[in-house]
Amino acid sequence: MKLITPQKVLTISILLGLLLILVLLISIAIGSVRVPPFRSIHILFQSILGLKGAGNETERTIVLSLRLPRAILAGVVGAGLSVAGATFQALLKNPLADPYILGVSSGAAVGTIIAILLGLSASSLGLPLASFLGALLTILVVFYFGRQDGRIHPNTLLLAGVIIGSFLSALIMFFISVSQKEELRTIIFWLMGDFSFANARSILIILPYILLGISLLLLRSRHLNLILSGEENAVQLGVEVEKLKLISYLCASLMTAASVSVCGLIGFVGLIIPHSVRLIFGPDHRLLIPSAALIGASFLIASDTFARTILAPTELPVGVITAAFGGPFFIYLLRTRKVIKTL
Repeated sequence: MKLITPQKVLTISILLGLLLILVLLISIAIGSVRVPPFRSIHILFQSILGLKGAGNETERTIVLSLRLPRAILAGVVGAGLSVAGATFQALLKNPLADPYILGVSSGAAVGTIIAILLGLSASSLGLPLASFLGALLTILVVFYFGRQDGRIHPNTLLLAGVIIGSFLSALIMFFISVSQKEELRTIIFWLMGDFSFANARSILIILPYILLGISLLLLRSRHLNLILSGEENAVQLGVEVEKLKLISYLCASLMTAASVSVCGLIGFVGLIIPHSVRLIFGPDHRLLIPSAALIGASFLIASDTFARTILAPTELPVGVITAAFGGPFFIYLLRTRKVIKTL
């Protein structure tokens, strides 16, 4: 394990934070409706300073009400999914683990589809609330079946997640087959990831979950490092392994549930970003968690910007872009066997 110091963590985090700001500014500056890039940035900074003047009303609306909330939401979701993926991979000791491995995505999808079929999609809180409740119920069921003798067994938990996720996937297919044409398009677009409905409210819905989850996991980063060396060693060094596993699983699951509730299913972010960070910085969670959060945020903002501009004015689901980048990258990792070596 590479030597990690607080100064190194701070330096790398600052550099990655600057990269995130740059990606955010680029995302705000480009789009299907042309607003000069420097004027877009000028509008943003004037708004931050509480000033007015740059651009007309239409340009300000495009930059501040459409592009900015969308970029911020993509960044928050990217950070949450990346840290959740890193956590699941460490706890399950499975390099193929991702944020959806415990069936959270299927539970959220069922909740959302039921809300769409009931006509609740017109409500700004209808879909996120239904999705989050579906994901939360799935988490509770998976943990109920994944615990034995008061302990969390990773293999049992993983098997419970796969089985329940498969059952819920069958429900999803049933709902899709009986839905109307208009509902079908909404369902399919949501299942592939969508930030088009981003607004300040959706950001406020998930931000507390993401910040709380990342903070709790970061506070326990040293203990997560000890678990990687073996649970028996961690117990001997004073780590409450079962308590740590429960808190970590819940944090990662709730971050995933919150993310899915506002934007749908976005694959590969929580799978490839943790691997990339491990390859670059090593497996120490003191650096892995903040780096995965910042790189994941930058990656998803860039992917969403690409999705809404490559075929403008037509917009692609962001999941198509993340799969296009993530699939070949993960195949490369498998071919070079670096996936196994990073854990």
